[in-house]
Amino acid sequence: MNTYGRWIERRERILTLRDTSRRILPFDWGLECLGQTVGREPLSRVKRYARTALADHRFYESTPPRNPRLSGGRLTFETPVESAYPGNNTVHARIFPGPDRRRAVVVVPQWNADATSHVGLCRLLTRLGITAVRLSLPYHERRLPPGEIRAEHMVSPNIGRTLQATRQAVLEVLQAAHWLRDEGYRHIGVVGTSIGSCVTFLAFVHDPLIETGVFNHVSSSFAQVVWTGLATRYVRWGLEGYISRDDLEHCWAPISPWYFIPRLRESRRPHLLITARYDLTFTPELSQQVFLRYREHGIPFDRIELPCGHYTTARFPFVCLDGWHIIRYLHRHLGRRR
Repeated sequence: MNTYGRWIERRERILTLRDTSRRILPFDWGLECLGQTVGREPLSRVKRYARTALADHRFYESTPPRNPRLSGGRLTFETPVESAYPGNNTVHARIFPGPDRRRAVVVVPQWNADATSHVGLCRLLTRLGITAVRLSLPYHERRLPPGEIRAEHMVSPNIGRTLQATRQAVLEVLQAAHWLRDEGYRHIGVVGTSIGSCVTFLAFVHDPLIETGVFNHVSSSFAQVVWTGLATRYVRWGLEGYISRDDLEHCWAPISPWYFIPRLRESRRPHLLITARYDLTFTPELSQQVFLRYREHGIPFDRIELPCGHYTTARFPFVCLDGWHIIRYLHRHLGRRR
């Protein structure tokens, strides 16, 4: 690796150490989050649940949002997947209206994003005439459980809860898109970053009316990111000794893009995959698997590689370069569907 690459990787490690509030949560199968009672052979039961989910189109079936309320530029509605934490069961979104009432984008930030994350991107989209709906992920911001300061419940050593929370996020994106259509928008796109990229990709796959998407940091497998990624090492430490890497792959298959890429074979919807050359969280090896999967099935896609890492994407000048690619792509393709 060259001097520049080593410098970026050092920056990545320094930036991940700035958050001193991370902690290792206890391992749990989380069977109650999957609608099951605690009992024997939990691994076999979770694997069976995952196999069924992969084969069932209703796992990510979209429904209209329940009790949507718009007030002061903020949209709320009831989550389609009820959790054990009442505060997490209300979906929160900020609406940034653009002058073009035909085009809109659902924006989903990264894991542990605060309330200001991606607001700048949303405002840039409005300057192009595009309405932006900035969605808060489960267990984030106003949805944090009492006493929590980080969104640890979204991705954790709790197998079932991580499955539930990610599915919850995907369905909420689909419901936000449904709400936009009810409001009269006819051209809808999505953009997501890091785990938001995974969430919006799954929504894109399952809703053919979403015209285009930008997926900012891409990886083949949810489990492999958690097991190998710099940002998720605390989650891995909570998993080790209780479940193997291969078994985790089977359990979290329903929330992994890899298994759903072939469903885009009949689709010609434009979408952009953004990676970072020195990413220590969504590693280049896992991103390359995505590209090979696309080519194996003859699926067209667009690709951009940034000269930085996962954390440094959010730092100057890379944040400007990343944002430019995102808004340029959406402006070019949203509303251009033939």
